[in-house]
Amino acid sequence: MVSPSPLDQITERVERLLARHAELQRANALLTAQVVSLTQERDSLRSRLHTARTRVDALLEKLPAAPDAAPAGPNDPPKDAE
Repeated sequence: MVSPSPLDQITERVERLLARHAELQRANALLTAQVVSLTQERDSLRSRLHTARTRVDALLEKLPAAPDAAPAGPNDPPKDAE
């Protein structure tokens, strides 16, 4: 069996490298698009969170002040029950 010439070996390796390079470029493009998409989603979620916090803060400010300094816990009996 005749062994391939050094030039043929180099040519084959260069072709494999070029194919691998093209694969990596495609993968990089997909990953870049994914990063952009996830960044936009994150920014949108941050904006929604900020809006929700602002609304909750506004609602908390509208609540009447408690007559005593200690707020009642969920398991505390109402003041009228005593």
